[in-house]
Amino acid sequence: MLKYEAAVPPDAQDGAPLVVLLHGRGSDRFDLLSLAPHLAPGAVVVTPEAPHSGTQWGYGPGWAWYRFMGGTIPEPQSFEASQQALAEFLGEIPSRLPVRTGPLVLGGFSQGGTMSLAYSLRNPGAVPMVLNLSGFFAQHPTVAATPDTVRGTRFFWGHGTMDPAIPFEMAIEGRAALRAAGADLEARDYPMGHGISPDEAGDVKAWIQRGLAE
Repeated sequence: MLKYEAAVPPDAQDGAPLVVLLHGRGSDRFDLLSLAPHLAPGAVVVTPEAPHSGTQWGYGPGWAWYRFMGGTIPEPQSFEASQQALAEFLGEIPSRLPVRTGPLVLGGFSQGGTMSLAYSLRNPGAVPMVLNLSGFFAQHPTVAATPDTVRGTRFFWGHGTMDPAIPFEMAIEGRAALRAAGADLEARDYPMGHGISPDEAGDVKAWIQRGLAE
């Protein structure tokens, strides 16, 4: 099972939302943990670590979900392996937590956003709410946006308009594919590069709260 960190509110009770956040390329399981109280107060937040060493691909000392091949293409084998590892993790993590969690919110930054979006489309209806923060729509044989694959899922896609790592044009294209399939999508743009701004964190928090209330 993937290594992970967990932030469990002291007053957490059965039914608390489970928010799983996936880090970006070259980072680790500690990277997004500090966002927990800002994105989803009251939720159990879990941050797994990607299974591939980033060093082998020149991504620094951290970890990666897949080898990036350029454009919107993840290397198929490493991507598939991480998707399988994520599926196993999501299946097992509820039994390892001190409370019985409720609705699942899956999301992440950069590679983590790409992975989360792809996982939801590969497993239609399995994830009620998906966060894609500065990721892209992966070109992979198992990832497709259709009325069947987007049904039952809410999507949030935040992206910086000046992103040098994953250009804003990729967000435009990916969002268009989701909309064409009839997805429930909230798209937000921010005047920033490749990162997560306080404004974006606030928008995510509000989006999660609205989704959980409906």
